[in-house]
Amino acid sequence: MSDEISIQFTRFSAFYSPLIATIAGGFLAEESLAPKHSIAPAGKSAIEGVVGGTVHVCQSAPSQGFTSLERGQTPPVVHFAQINEMDGFFLTARAPDLGFTWDRLRGKRVLVDHGGQPLVMFKYACHKRGLDFASIQAVNVPSDQMDAAFRSGEGDYIHQQGPAPQHLEHDKVGHVVASVGQAIGPCAFSSLAATRAWLGTDMARRFMRAYRKARSWLLATPAARVAEAEASFFPEIDRAVLTSTIAYYQKLGCWTPHVEITRPAFEATLDVFLHGGVITKRHRYEDVVAAPPA
Repeated sequence: MSDEISIQFTRFSAFYSPLIATIAGGFLAEESLAPKHSIAPAGKSAIEGVVGGTVHVCQSAPSQGFTSLERGQTPPVVHFAQINEMDGFFLTARAPDLGFTWDRLRGKRVLVDHGGQPLVMFKYACHKRGLDFASIQAVNVPSDQMDAAFRSGEGDYIHQQGPAPQHLEHDKVGHVVASVGQAIGPCAFSSLAATRAWLGTDMARRFMRAYRKARSWLLATPAARVAEAEASFFPEIDRAVLTSTIAYYQKLGCWTPHVEITRPAFEATLDVFLHGGVITKRHRYEDVVAAPPA
């Protein structure tokens, strides 16, 4: 008899393959866990589901904890394992540009994802590459309308998470010229979150065993084989695009062999959010991060 485990995603894309593969690759089933996954409904955060007890574990980001800490409150959940140790957004141009440098963005119209973490990371990437963010024409289009706007001719460049950039390449509409993750380097970008109480359960230990195996499998398996395993989760995405996206992320290095959210990665994220003026001080690692269940 399997125990049902409820998993919720904040955003659902191939970028979160370490968690998707845990479900798709049968690793949870091996631990007698029957996964039920969902995507946080509009206007609700996955954290609310965890706090409310309807979700066991969710895909989130350590920066989520900063909101509570800035108000002087204790975050209601902890982040116990990383999904991605790097930003997964790309810059796509209309034409190939093998010699691209970030200063090419000066004066250009760039469709920038204005979501909380994507925007603060993009600004920091500009800073790291010696570009003043104010020198670009940052176009603010709702995230779900950015792709259509670029395809219809708006903007010189677009800032998106996979698989959107790979889809543009596949359709010969755009060409990926830069990775935000490469500009910033390793940081605590996206994570698994749960309550401290749940982390002490047998279910949490079984989940963690499955997650570790899934990460190892994801790193050792050809992108086409991973895409085959995950295809049913992305019925609307061309298999070639899904394969290309997974290959991009495998090469980028955001899916590291270790699952822990390291102190250096957390400190790098504090640097990003302090630079963006989103936080007022360096928050304590222990207030946001917990060790994975043993």
